[in-house]
Amino acid sequence: MTAKWYKRVFSVGSHAVTTYNPSTLEVTNQNLRCIICHPTRFQMDHAKSNLIWNYKTREELRDAFEAEMRAFNIDRELGSASVISWNHQEFEVKYDCLVDEIKIGDYYLRLLLEEGENEETGAIKRSYEFFNELYHRFLLTPKVNMKCLCLQALTIVYGKCYEEIGPFSDTKYIVGMLDRCTDKLERDRLILFLNKLILNKKNVKEIMDSTGVRTLVDLLTLAHLHTSRATVPLQSNVIEAAPDMKRESEKEWYFGNADKERLGPYSFEEMKEFWKDGVLTPKTRCWAQGMDGWRTLQSIPQLKWCLLAYGQSVLNETDLATLILNMLITMCEYYPSRDQDNAIIRPLPRIKRLLTDNTCLSHIVQLLVTFDPILVEKVAILLHYVMQDNPQLPRFYLTGVFFFIMMYTGSNVLPIARFLKYTHLKQAFRSEESKGHDLVQRSVLGHILPEAMVCYLENYEPEKFSEIFLGEFDTPEAIWSNEMRRLTIEKIAAHLADFTPRLQSNTRALYQYCPIPAISYPQLENELFCNIYYLKHLCDTVRFPDWPIKDPVRLLKDTLDAWKKEVEKKPPSMSIEEAYDVLNLPKGQGMQDESKIRKAYFRLAQKYHPDKNPEGRDIFEKVNKAYEYLCTKSAKAVDGPDPENIILILKTQSILFNRYKTDLEPYKYAGYPMLIKTITMETSDDKMFSKVSLLPASTELAFHTVNCSALNAEELRRENGIEVLQDGFARCVAVLTNSSKKDDMAVQVCGHICQCYSVAAQFEECREKITEMPTIIRDLCRLLYYGKTLPRTAMLAVECVGSFAVDYWLQTHLFQAGILWHLLVYLFNYDYTLEESGIQKSEETNQQEVSNCLAKFCVSALSRLGGYLSEENGTPENPTIRKCLAALLSPYVSRRLSKDGPAEILKMLNSNTENPYLIWSNGTRAELLEFLQEQQESMIKRGDCDKNYGAEFVFSEHAKELIVGEIFVRVYNEQPAFPLELPKEFAGSLLDYVGSQAQYLHTLMAITQTGKVESDQHEHRLRTAEMALEALRNVIKNNPGAEMECIGHFKLIFSLLRVHGAGQVQQLALEVVNIVTANQECVNNIAESLVLSNLLVLLHSLHSSRLLVLETLYALTSNTKIIKEAMGKGALVYLLDMFCNSTHPQVRAQTAELFAKMITDKLVGPKVRITLTKFLPGVFMDAMRDNPEASVHIFEGTHENPELIWNDNSRERVATTVREMMLEHFKHQCDNPDVNWKLPEDFTIVHGEASDELSVGGVFLRIFIAQPGWVLRKPREFLVALLEKLTDLLEASNPNGETLELVTTASVCLFHSQPQLADQVPPLGHLPKVITALNNQNNAIPKSSIRLIHALSDNELCVRAMATMETIGPLMNGMKIRSDMIGLASESLNRMFQKEQTDLVAQGLKVELVPYLLQLLEGVGLEKVENPAATKAQIVNALKSMTRSLQHGEQVNEILSRSTVWSAFKDQKHDLFISESQTSGYLTGPGIAGYLTSGTMSAVIPSGPPPVDSEGVDVCR
Repeated sequence: MTAKWYKRVFSVGSHAVTTYNPSTLEVTNQNLRCIICHPTRFQMDHAKSNLIWNYKTREELRDAFEAEMRAFNIDRELGSASVISWNHQEFEVKYDCLVDEIKIGDYYLRLLLEEGENEETGAIKRSYEFFNELYHRFLLTPKVNMKCLCLQALTIVYGKCYEEIGPFSDTKYIVGMLDRCTDKLERDRLILFLNKLILNKKNVKEIMDSTGVRTLVDLLTLAHLHTSRATVPLQSNVIEAAPDMKRESEKEWYFGNADKERLGPYSFEEMKEFWKDGVLTPKTRCWAQGMDGWRTLQSIPQLKWCLLAYGQSVLNETDLATLILNMLITMCEYYPSRDQDNAIIRPLPRIKRLLTDNTCLSHIVQLLVTFDPILVEKVAILLHYVMQDNPQLPRFYLTGVFFFIMMYTGSNVLPIARFLKYTHLKQAFRSEESKGHDLVQRSVLGHILPEAMVCYLENYEPEKFSEIFLGEFDTPEAIWSNEMRRLTIEKIAAHLADFTPRLQSNTRALYQYCPIPAISYPQLENELFCNIYYLKHLCDTVRFPDWPIKDPVRLLKDTLDAWKKEVEKKPPSMSIEEAYDVLNLPKGQGMQDESKIRKAYFRLAQKYHPDKNPEGRDIFEKVNKAYEYLCTKSAKAVDGPDPENIILILKTQSILFNRYKTDLEPYKYAGYPMLIKTITMETSDDKMFSKVSLLPASTELAFHTVNCSALNAEELRRENGIEVLQDGFARCVAVLTNSSKKDDMAVQVCGHICQCYSVAAQFEECREKITEMPTIIRDLCRLLYYGKTLPRTAMLAVECVGSFAVDYWLQTHLFQAGILWHLLVYLFNYDYTLEESGIQKSEETNQQEVSNCLAKFCVSALSRLGGYLSEENGTPENPTIRKCLAALLSPYVSRRLSKDGPAEILKMLNSNTENPYLIWSNGTRAELLEFLQEQQESMIKRGDCDKNYGAEFVFSEHAKELIVGEIFVRVYNEQPAFPLELPKEFAGSLLDYVGSQAQYLHTLMAITQTGKVESDQHEHRLRTAEMALEALRNVIKNNPGAEMECIGHFKLIFSLLRVHGAGQVQQLALEVVNIVTANQECVNNIAESLVLSNLLVLLHSLHSSRLLVLETLYALTSNTKIIKEAMGKGALVYLLDMFCNSTHPQVRAQTAELFAKMITDKLVGPKVRITLTKFLPGVFMDAMRDNPEASVHIFEGTHENPELIWNDNSRERVATTVREMMLEHFKHQCDNPDVNWKLPEDFTIVHGEASDELSVGGVFLRIFIAQPGWVLRKPREFLVALLEKLTDLLEASNPNGETLELVTTASVCLFHSQPQLADQVPPLGHLPKVITALNNQNNAIPKSSIRLIHALSDNELCVRAMATMETIGPLMNGMKIRSDMIGLASESLNRMFQKEQTDLVAQGLKVELVPYLLQLLEGVGLEKVENPAATKAQIVNALKSMTRSLQHGEQVNEILSRSTVWSAFKDQKHDLFISESQTSGYLTGPGIAGYLTSGTMSAVIPSGPPPVDSEGVDVCR
């Protein structure tokens, strides 16, 4: 069993498997047990705090097992008779290689310390027992090194397992050891152990109970002795002394060995020498400033650890102090100053009380002067914790903490900022005379930092203050830089004098507080601080254009207070000489050095400090006052109010009212008394233009106040502000010249006052006051006169003019003062190319942009003066000003003032324009500018100008033009598409003008019968009339709706059509009439005017306008009344003449189209058609309707077709007749426009060739039979007429045989060529007549009926209709009468029986048709038939069709079965007997028209195309 176990442990990599598990073997080390159970780990090396396993340990284990196995085998051999068991319980392996390792419990101390607090190491098992074992070893060992190792191990174990271990009961003992020990290593290990012990809150109490806090603070002071501290790169230029920069140590120490012996003072370096020489011993009594009495050397921390102590420390002084500060911070965190409900805890937590004690707090504070970044940060954090809700906080400043902390030069200032924000306003310091704001007076930092930095600290979070404190800022809220920080540190360092070096000699020296005079910063020398802003920076709108102001109302109040204080400022109460007397300094030697002043101050302050000398309080205050005065005395000393400060205050208020109108609007401005007084004083000052004047800033403030609130405007008026402003305005305007600059004081004042007046004019009572002061308007005009070189100021003046225009009387005063001369001149300085260039532009850098803006302002002012605007910008309408502007700028431009923006108007005025409303060129501009400048000069220098103020001004170029309705007619005719503002009004004006010229034109044409104008005057008047008519045509054409103005003027317009000799007038009048015909109301008015005759005569007299006349007539003929008038006035004869005799195809086609429209009129159209048919065949009217061009071609061609027979003779006869009638009527109508035309009742034109032809329904039957394929225009009408004609012949007793044959053949051809027409036959009612005619004894009539029935038998509708009447009997009778038609009749029967097998078969049975047909098959009755075989074949087909009847087929078959003939025919095929050609030709032979035969057809080939059938055209389309 032992061998198996051994093999398992040592056979690494073997594949042997054993089932034995040595559970009975005891292995005390748990880790060793684990690796024994895992052979792979067994072969690995381990160096852990609880396990050392390597090659040596494995070999020693192997040797021990082998020796044990040998002994066991021997014993087993000796006792082979008995069962031997291994005594494994007492088996033990002794590892000689681990003898030198210190092992406590299960852990090796060396490895435990090497691992330290590494989190990757495993957790400590049974930590509580192990910790006690360690502490037990610590207590027992007399060796310091061993104690330190145990302390180090205790620190590690407790740091890892403090929660499991719990409170440490011997904390007080550890603190006592720390107080007693003199070994630096032991000290550091004890402090590190305490640092871990405070992880448990209960241990903290033990530390406090055992004076551990004071002991720790004593050790903190050693940080002042750390001279090898690393140098950190700092922002400030002030850098603390480096280690090699040694200076002579301060003599602080006293000692004595014998009783009452007192030696000293000595420096710390000298004390070290005394120790080396054996003069000093641990029992020597010593004293230094800051100690409460004489103490032995070994009880003074500084001397103990620097002279008496031994050993090598783990921590240097700075690291030690950092560790202790962290411990104190942790202890304070355990005991907050407020509970969960934010209630202040009282009494103050003990840890904070202990640290607040005089023996601790000052020493903690004084660590700040080490300037070590980590120490300063930790001290700031600790002090912040300690001072929270601490009753001692108001006297905290006495420790000098604010001096020390502000001397810090590092950048990790966030904890400092948090500390300062919490404490700076809670200090109970006193300063009777301080500069700055209330907040600054309440802050302990008020004398150290600039006012803005104090405000930043209070108003912003610490993070923001830290950002400012470390940066370079130059803003209205913060002016701070590294240079200013350096100055701060220098001033504080100078104030503290030699206290900092003293701490290196005596670490427990205590600072004696002395207030510091306010630090003056050169960067703030010309600044005025108010509220939280530097007003000079705030007023610098170039650098800070929109700097946000948090509380504008509060700032306004503060500036008013500052203004009042500045005005009431008095000279200083103490002079330099008096201050020197107080400090006992010599006088008459100039300004003393600050160091001498400071030394004198310290000397007297210590002498008369109230704590030392209660009787010296008054002298102490005088000393403080003198010191502060001398140290803060500015090079710039102003006795009384400072005008620069007042200007800043005024500008700040202007900024407030300008940017924060909404916030300040509810408040009435309280500074008007001071403001009005300031303006009055400045205006009355004779030296106003030669000194720093407050007038620009004060007048600007006046504007912004009234612009902010209506309350202020009324208040300004009540304070006589308008009068005071006018005094200043008049004085400043009087000094203006052409060389004045924009920065001149007078120019600035004028601009601000103009703005003020602009706002005041919004209020009625202010306007009344301004109206009473005419000098305001006079000075305003004078300012505009000099505004050519001051465009920005001129803009303000123009804006003021626009504001005054809200009142009618102010408009009038401005007008009479010649304001138009000044405003209009500026319009022509505009450059529209700059506006359209797309280039970035600014008034600050582009002078032309300023001129453009001024021009726009002038346009707006003119619009308001004339009252052109409406709604919110509306002003009273001023007819006088409007009249002047219409004359000076033209009516069109003046009207645009109410519609267009300034840019559009200015572009129009500064560019050459020629449109119907405006003719504007370089010449017109120069002419107007010359006139305006003359009036300007006259008004400014002599006080008078044009008495009409330009109302009668006329441009020389415009005087040559025809102007109707404010429109240049010539230009409009050149630009007819130009959009007109009021086209209807313009059309009405033109009609009035034409009316005024009409009588003259008629008279002129009557006198000059030749039609030629003889004089230039007459030519000019004729030309103007033509221009007016052309404009009338254009305005109606391009402006729908304008034609309505012609209603009521058509007699005038049509009368111009008769002005013979003035063809252009006639043409233009005709064009006007032509355009208005598109309006139905105009057409109706023309119909009522009865003026059509004037238009008709133009068809003959004005050949060039025939097409236009026809187009006009076409439009007019939409009115029935006009068609009726046209009939009466001879329109048809004029039109017929053009259709027949014109050589212009388009004229003839348009005439045909007009005829077609007239014919379609429901009332007069039939009369028109009847009249036309007396001249032309009806086919022409139909052709005109369907295709006017085709009708012209028909007229010009030679035709012989079923619908028309037309040749040269017919055409010549019609054309000659029409021309004669037209000329005669034209002559009468020229003499009397009211004459009527009427055609004689019996008038007709006979066309010879067509008189002998039989025509039915407009179709010549002979030609139709010859051309059955002709496409008829009206096939249905022809069908109706043809059937009417045929039935009339069939009913006649003795009809003309030739006519009957012709009509019958035409009918058969019609149904053959157009089978669909057969559908129309049953409804017409002719079938009964056709069937009745079968019984007629005149053998020609039954023949016609049989032929027609044969043609209709192919139509199903016709067969159904015949089935409803007795058809078979009459047909059988007709067959008997005309035996030659039996074949045709049999074929008809066959077709009918195939389509209808019930009623017709029944009729056949009734009339015994079957026996009759069988009889015919026998040959009886076929004697006269030319082709009996074919006839019999048709009979057989008819019989077979009858047998197919479902209802009567059996009866037919029964009859047939009884016949002996039928059996011979029923099974035979008769197709060979029936020709595939037309049956009619086969049956009848060549005696019938060609349609019935298969032979060729001959016809007259027409010279023109046949008429186009409308239905056919539609289908093609």
